[in-house]
Amino acid sequence: MTQTWEQRTYLPRSGEGKHLAEVVSFLDAHERRFDDRVEPRYLLVGAGAGDQVPLPAEVHAILKQVVSALSAGRAVTVAPHTTKLTTQQAADLLGVTRPTVKRLIAVVELPAEKIGTRHHLVLRDVLDYQQRRRVQQYDALMSTSVVLDDEDDPAVVAERLKTARKAVASRRRSRKTTA
Repeated sequence: MTQTWEQRTYLPRSGEGKHLAEVVSFLDAHERRFDDRVEPRYLLVGAGAGDQVPLPAEVHAILKQVVSALSAGRAVTVAPHTTKLTTQQAADLLGVTRPTVKRLIAVVELPAEKIGTRHHLVLRDVLDYQQRRRVQQYDALMSTSVVLDDEDDPAVVAERLKTARKAVASRRRSRKTTA
């Protein structure tokens, strides 16, 4: 088997949806049947008797996600990453600038190892930061949300939205002065 380390995108094939739906249905039924009582065991099976190898849980999770996406008619991109990242690679992954990553390292929000004059980050740390940041963003959205009814007066709604925007701006200003 030749190993390819480049990024590759897989497109759903027409007519393949039914077979993929059967796989998704099988996996969902199996998980509902056993809940968390039993550790599921999945095997990759070959043509010969006894020709099988157990799949690690991570590989099973990847395959399940790929099958679900393809069955929904979505394309899937597999992009191998190194587990050690430069500040630029971390910035690209997070969708921010390299100076932002350097600032996150300086304020110890993102752990990094300094080798010579360069910082190296562990992929797991970057992904953990990304998840923590996403949770913070959703929490901030929920804390500044405004409940609206169809019967609300537009002037009252506008005032509620203005108050929410002020709260967000105040929070941003206080974050910038502490950083």
